[in-house]
Amino acid sequence: MEDIVKLARQFYEDEYSDSVLYAQLARTEQDEKLREEFLRLSHIESKHAKFWHDFLLRRGVEVPKVKVGKMKLFAVKTLRRILGPGAVASLLEMGENSAIQKYFKFLTGYELGKDEKEEISKVILDELEHERFFYESKKRFHVENIRDFVLGMNDGLVEILGAVTGLSAVYMYNPRIVGISGLIVGVAGALSMAIGSFISVRSQRQVNESLKQRMEVLFRVSPERAKDELMGKLLESGMPKEIAEEAAEKLSTKEEALIKLLIHEEDENEIRAALYTGLAYLMGVAFPVLPYFIATSSLRALPFSVLLAGTALAVVATMISILSGISIRKKVFEMVSTGLGAAFVSYLFGRLMEAIFNISAI
Repeated sequence: MEDIVKLARQFYEDEYSDSVLYAQLARTEQDEKLREEFLRLSHIESKHAKFWHDFLLRRGVEVPKVKVGKMKLFAVKTLRRILGPGAVASLLEMGENSAIQKYFKFLTGYELGKDEKEEISKVILDELEHERFFYESKKRFHVENIRDFVLGMNDGLVEILGAVTGLSAVYMYNPRIVGISGLIVGVAGALSMAIGSFISVRSQRQVNESLKQRMEVLFRVSPERAKDELMGKLLESGMPKEIAEEAAEKLSTKEEALIKLLIHEEDENEIRAALYTGLAYLMGVAFPVLPYFIATSSLRALPFSVLLAGTALAVVATMISILSGISIRKKVFEMVSTGLGAAFVSYLFGRLMEAIFNISAI
């Protein structure tokens, strides 16, 4: 009984907070379709909160007064302004997926009345529909380019932090050389990352186009062969043979549907991907390099460089977690520890090179 009440209280607070969050987002959202959806979601979450409110009252439990977290509201609105609606959709999708898992465990793990089970099942269906909407919104607002930006910035931070840290051990009293060297390496890295992203996205699109043309030819020359390829794909996915045969037979006359099923096409622009990645890499370069143009020695610049880069890494880790739906705490620890660990190893290597070649004396 105690566990049920505790979870129901948490569900009530979450649903109430979400209804307020969606209402607040609707007030400031400029995209008309997204604004209407936020208002609709706010109404549905309010209905869910009412269910949990009544659920608690039926058990003679006092319903808590909910304090909506202003920090969360501020964070989501800020993310919307900086990274756009795609990032917000990704964040909210993560929250909906978490709610679905919690409700399902509650539904299957506790003794509930028949009507309550039906109502919770309806709540789960609503949450699944929310998740689908946010998934479609991510595609609509090109969230893959936000991911390009975040990952590009992460690469710039880690690589250039390692470079300037290693150089600090060599040019301890000449921070300007360290800063300039970091910029040179950073610009070269940004160009390399941008070109790599361009080639990767373009190549994948060209491969898909080639496969599509092949399937179009195959469909016209030998529809049976195209049907056999679909059969193989369905069987590989684990579909029973009888169902696969029936599906392949029905789709064999639908050329466009068959091609879409066999070929996964990405609607990603290679030029946009290259620009996001390259510019983000340069932004990442700025954090560890900047202190070397201000400080009087590399050893004084080094702690500020590490501090700035570590803070930026924590922010990037948070963005990656939001976009990927993984634990923020674990990702921040992972990225900051590995990034700073790489910097420490680079510093030791720089000291080794300085000791062997006595570069600072040259």
